[in-house]
Amino acid sequence: MDIKASDVKKLRDMTGAGMLDCKKALIEAGGDTAKAEKKLKELGLAAAAKRSHKATNNGIVTTLVTDSKAGMLELFCETDFVARNKDFIELGHSMVKEVIEKGITKVDDPAIADRMDTLISRIKENMGIKRFITTDIAEDEYVTQYIHGEGSLGVLVKFKSDNPAVFKDEDVQGTTFDCALHAAFHNPPYLDSTDVDPAYMAEQEEIFRNQVAALGKPPQVVDNIVKGKINKHYSEICFLQQPFVKDDKRDVAQVLADLGKQKGAKIDLVGYFYYKVGEEV
Repeated sequence: MDIKASDVKKLRDMTGAGMLDCKKALIEAGGDTAKAEKKLKELGLAAAAKRSHKATNNGIVTTLVTDSKAGMLELFCETDFVARNKDFIELGHSMVKEVIEKGITKVDDPAIADRMDTLISRIKENMGIKRFITTDIAEDEYVTQYIHGEGSLGVLVKFKSDNPAVFKDEDVQGTTFDCALHAAFHNPPYLDSTDVDPAYMAEQEEIFRNQVAALGKPPQVVDNIVKGKINKHYSEICFLQQPFVKDDKRDVAQVLADLGKQKGAKIDLVGYFYYKVGEEV
């Protein structure tokens, strides 16, 4: 069967598998990309799904956390040279501040368009706001931020506690910042297992069951192994179930639970946002 190179590349981008493995899977699947992807998963050749995709642009990510709101914004440009331009960087910082203070909801809002046009006319390069996100911070919540390097990616992580005064504790602030580092490093697709699409997990269970059945194990043994594989998969794709970046003997949820017991307060990680410059959204 004639398989197009573009289809092989598409499957490779989707799964992270090698080109030859992708082509072979497509041939066996009769050119059906979905079936080929499933085949690669069964063979253990496909990487876990990621929320980010191949970077296509230059720019910066900026964040801002105030007492009542937090925001993150991606400003794009054509070249890396402009991304390091002082005026471009300052524009990104001021834009996320305006988005929060003025309650802006659209990237082409007239309130910020004029300032963008002014810099474009001076630098002579196309640029603009690609996206932004804002989130309210309630009295029992706390948001930590992290910007990697010169702004290649940014993270906001939100926490909640039954004793918000605990967020003034240096140890707690240090751990919450480490959670932001964790998110930046792992870019988890989901917060916890309850967020994962049931249809996706049903497919994963079928894949795991086919893998184990091929080993000729008894049904009860198959069930136990499949359950273990499912739990391991959750630990790969769910923020709270992932081994903590600073202590891989405990997952993120356990680290926060232990910290809460130590400080006499319940500390929950309730949300997060991840932006990487140029990712397709």
